[in-house]
Amino acid sequence: MNRKTLVLPAVLGLLAPVLVACGGSESGGGGGKAIVVGTTDQFVATKDAPAPFDPAHAYETGIWNVMLQTTQSLVHVPRGGGQPVPDAASSCGFTDKENESYRCTLRSGLEFSDGTKVTADDVKYSIQRVIEIKDDNGPAGLLDNIDTMETKGDAEIVFHLKTPDATFPYKLATPAAAIVPRDKYEPKKLRNGFDIDGSGPYKLKAEVKGDQAVKFTFTKNPNYKGDLKLSNDKVELRSFPSAEAMGVALDKGDIDLMTRAMTPAQIQQMTVSPSKDINLVEMPGLEIRYLGFNTDDPSVKNKAVRQAMAQAIDRSSLASKVYGTTAEPLYSLIPTSIAGHTNSFFNKYGEASKAKAQNILKAANVPTPVKLTLNYTKDHYGSSTEEEFKLLSQQLNATGLFNTTVQGTEWTKFRPAQKKGDYAVYGLGWFPDFPDPDNFIAPFFGKDNFLHTPYANDEIRNTLIPASRVAADRNQAAKSFEQIQDIVANDVPVIPLWQGKQYVAARTDVTGTEWAINSSSNLQLWELGRGKS
Repeated sequence: MNRKTLVLPAVLGLLAPVLVACGGSESGGGGGKAIVVGTTDQFVATKDAPAPFDPAHAYETGIWNVMLQTTQSLVHVPRGGGQPVPDAASSCGFTDKENESYRCTLRSGLEFSDGTKVTADDVKYSIQRVIEIKDDNGPAGLLDNIDTMETKGDAEIVFHLKTPDATFPYKLATPAAAIVPRDKYEPKKLRNGFDIDGSGPYKLKAEVKGDQAVKFTFTKNPNYKGDLKLSNDKVELRSFPSAEAMGVALDKGDIDLMTRAMTPAQIQQMTVSPSKDINLVEMPGLEIRYLGFNTDDPSVKNKAVRQAMAQAIDRSSLASKVYGTTAEPLYSLIPTSIAGHTNSFFNKYGEASKAKAQNILKAANVPTPVKLTLNYTKDHYGSSTEEEFKLLSQQLNATGLFNTTVQGTEWTKFRPAQKKGDYAVYGLGWFPDFPDPDNFIAPFFGKDNFLHTPYANDEIRNTLIPASRVAADRNQAAKSFEQIQDIVANDVPVIPLWQGKQYVAARTDVTGTEWAINSSSNLQLWELGRGKS
């Protein structure tokens, strides 16, 4: 096994490799048999969530990784990060200095995969549909700053924003702004099942067993016109029940590449005992994990309880014992590799300390031990989550200040319960929609936020977030984000725990693996080819 490592500079909005491994996308052939990719992501259509792939509903990394291959947006983030560039559009840009008006012109001859013409009205329809459906689980919040959309002929669309927003192009690059045909997607109703139609680089066929899609076959869309260059004609994405089963399939040659989520043990094994037939590729990642709170729940409503937990948790021990070298402690929701990051939680609490945690609770007259249940999802972030929460519980209980238990629940039940406020304390992960500090703040503390949290800070929501979005030079927004991070460290509506790296393991005849996943954990299957590294 060869090990390839990509290193990224810690600059805002620019996540480009500075050390490139062998075998870029240009070296792979487009023909031959399908490249088979494994994942542990599960794709389920349930009674409560029957439309997993509708752009108005979909808001999970695994789901978006399927949609990104088949749908197309006006712009996309380049393979190595940076500012979005035109994809369905031939050109896009702000037309004013205030970043309140954004104009795009569509590519000539743009078509859906069935050959139907794509027009500016289709773009407007698709985005308006997401906004108006405003699904409780969906990404409408990414588009809620759009005031009006104006089309001019078949090829031009102008977005007029409610307030300045330099991050708007990034939001247009997500599947929330995917362009879809109106004959397949009704205006006020979600499209059930696993079918996806768009103008992206691939067409899709799903293999379904019961209520679950177990395999997706992506074939090259001959009608695709966009910025992406395909290095293959066909890719299969297979869903596995566990990382261990996925690893066995790679060893046997049943799959060519495995991606999220590999276990720390697998990564360690591949590092210590290399195989000449498999490459392990390490990539920078922006995945974070954190504890969230229902701040209205009586058990954690007192800020001192949450502060004491932040003081008692040993992040370094947690990350190293459970995840080894694949994770590092995190002291803010904004990862260390994003400019604007500050170690606000470390600055306030320092190293884990029982004495300091005890003083916090004593000063607030909180009786101890505080009894809590730490809730986590058993099947969404990998098998190590259970070990992580057991260790968290042990750390808190060892202080004598807390009496905690852990409870694991399937994601299909966990997420609805968390949104309803059933859990006082819960664990979640975040894979950013785009690599900007805004996307680690607004989804948590803005209006209609992802967490559905009762916590609301007017200064963050009404002053600091809007102020941060004015700056076209995103480095100039750092002061606003520093203030936000300090407020969060004091109020503790969440506790950041760790930031993860990401890995791909692939057979040596697969090329383009260093571009298979971007920093936001988005699959870029078009980069994969056949050849020898």
